Amino acid sequence: MQKFGRGVVKLRVPILIVSVLLLIPSIFGFLSTRINYDILSYLPSDIETMKGQDIMLDEFGKGGFSLVMLDGMDDKDVEKVKEKIEKVDHVCDVLWYDTLADVSLPKEVLPDDIYDFFNTDNSTMMAVFFDEATSADGSLEAVKEIRSIAGEQCFVSGMSSVVEDIKDLTMQEAPMYVVIAVILTSIILALTMDSFLIPLFFMLSVGMAIIYNMGTNFIQGEISFITEALAAVLQLAVTIDYSIFLWHSYKEEKEKHPGDNKEAMAVAIGKTITSVVSSSITTVAGFLALCFMSYELGMDMGIVMAKGVVIGVICCITVLPSMILVFDKALEKTMHKDLVPSLEKPSKFIIKHHAAFIVLFIVVLIPAIYGQINTNVYYNLTDTLPKDLNSVIANTKLDEEYNMATTHMLLVDADMKPKEVNSMLDEMGKVDGVSFSMSLDTLPREIVPDSVTKILKSDKWQLMLVGSEYKVASDEENAQIDELSKILKSYDKDGMLIGEAAATKDLIDITDHDFKVVNIVSIAAIFIIILIALRSVSLPIILVAVIEFAITVNMGVPCFTNTTIPFIASVVIGTIQLGATVDYAILMTTRYKTERNAGKDKHEAVTIALTTSMKSIMVSALGFFASTFGVGVYSSVDMISQLCTLMSRGAIISMITVICILPSMLMLFDKVIINTTMGMKKKENKLYKLPEIN
Repeated sequence: MQKFGRGVVKLRVPILIVSVLLLIPSIFGFLSTRINYDILSYLPSDIETMKGQDIMLDEFGKGGFSLVMLDGMDDKDVEKVKEKIEKVDHVCDVLWYDTLADVSLPKEVLPDDIYDFFNTDNSTMMAVFFDEATSADGSLEAVKEIRSIAGEQCFVSGMSSVVEDIKDLTMQEAPMYVVIAVILTSIILALTMDSFLIPLFFMLSVGMAIIYNMGTNFIQGEISFITEALAAVLQLAVTIDYSIFLWHSYKEEKEKHPGDNKEAMAVAIGKTITSVVSSSITTVAGFLALCFMSYELGMDMGIVMAKGVVIGVICCITVLPSMILVFDKALEKTMHKDLVPSLEKPSKFIIKHHAAFIVLFIVVLIPAIYGQINTNVYYNLTDTLPKDLNSVIANTKLDEEYNMATTHMLLVDADMKPKEVNSMLDEMGKVDGVSFSMSLDTLPREIVPDSVTKILKSDKWQLMLVGSEYKVASDEENAQIDELSKILKSYDKDGMLIGEAAATKDLIDITDHDFKVVNIVSIAAIFIIILIALRSVSLPIILVAVIEFAITVNMGVPCFTNTTIPFIASVVIGTIQLGATVDYAILMTTRYKTERNAGKDKHEAVTIALTTSMKSIMVSALGFFASTFGVGVYSSVDMISQLCTLMSRGAIISMITVICILPSMLMLFDKVIINTTMGMKKKENKLYKLPEIN
């Protein structure tokens, strides 16, 4: 490893030049990567709701759709607006009153349910269909143009509208996420490091790694808006430790190699590679566990985050050492006294009261488990967005004025007889919460033009709409979907119920399963890594148990604060917190092993391990906290805000748990550890061998 380190030292200037030049293609790659703002598009392609969406595109030429409401306009003006909307790129069909009959005819000629579908006392509504998928760029541009056509009198509902608003919101806020994370992390580093300038080089090195990572996302074609928003912040949070380790190693080696900074750095790089690679493996394993989710957002996040850690390690052992050597004199001038006080007294206090901390562990565990089990989770993004967004206002109006919180789409056999269609829809109309139903066969045949027939019927399928009073993802809505699906299948076994509500119900079922899978995979992977690294059967159990306790506490807090968390949090937070913070426990445990093998008794070994590792653990956890906490406070997108809040709190809880609970566990299970760890039992027998009696 030192040979590699000497190579880096020798080529430090070319490395810096190349690293700067690599930013150019990385920036182009970043700008060329499409961002997907639709969380439902990551559902598996083989489920019925996704297959139905493909049929809509292939058979009807329709992807997403929106219900557009126009306030305070007379029919003639609405007709003009409709004509303009029909000319918008990617709008394939617009269904309104005049699609069914001449606008000069009184609306009362239409059946009551059709009249009520299109009108209230002061507004009218039209259904707009797009020729691309819900979150496709064309559909989003169409939503934007439709809003501009009618101005403040126009309200566009539906997932395409929601996705467009999320896109605008995150594009405005995303740059500030990075700025906030960098500022807060730099403050923590300035206070905890011994140089006021070194945080700048840490940020530059990690910043380059982040740009490389975001640039290489171009290979994937697109990433989700959640991944884009969190990738930079999370990469900073989990990789800043590597920079700190290199700096500390370099300072130690400078004392051993006075006057030879190059050799000191070469040795420091070698030590950093050994330590950082071992540390990063658990973090990468945690992120890669997300790839086992059938909900493909997990793979999207897992690949980008794992790739970011690997790139962070590479930059830490190449770019950062080159920067430090080039600017070594400037760094020397900004050195200052260590501001962190001695932690010997807190360490002794914790060891002295280790039994009390075991009791505390048990006492806290019970309500934590209760809280985690009973924490409320939401799946509907719309309810958590700012109330002044056009899509939120539109969905509220749709619910309050048209008694339609959700719209289901039914795809049934085109050859189904009108009598069966009417019978099926009558049966569906009796299901709780159904507000209306509409199909080609429920419209008055004498006034329905051929253009409407083409909108609602193809060679193989016919399209029907069913309105619901219930909100997406509610228990009532999911029960309604089950009942409607049962009725649909009794008339057409190949029929499909699709739309936002049906897709969200699938999301609930799939992510519930994914939560179990990801937990098992992440725990198993990290258990094996610790087993190999520490050559122990008992230590992986203890370390994973300690961090899982911290995760349980973290995920239990929302229950007691009456906070509803996003569905993705229950899946990803556990594996991220485990992978990113188990290193704290490994650091302390490794030192404990070293001291026990050196002949120290358990009390002294644990005290030394805690005292020497506490500062590193605190700096690492506070850095993680600083990187994510500010974003959690600032973001208007609740899903991003909640994820960052959970991660920042998780880092602090893991820090407290490792510092207070792990030493107690090591004290309590010392004999078990010695008997189940390779090399320790043999040394223990040598240390305590009784003298022979002649």
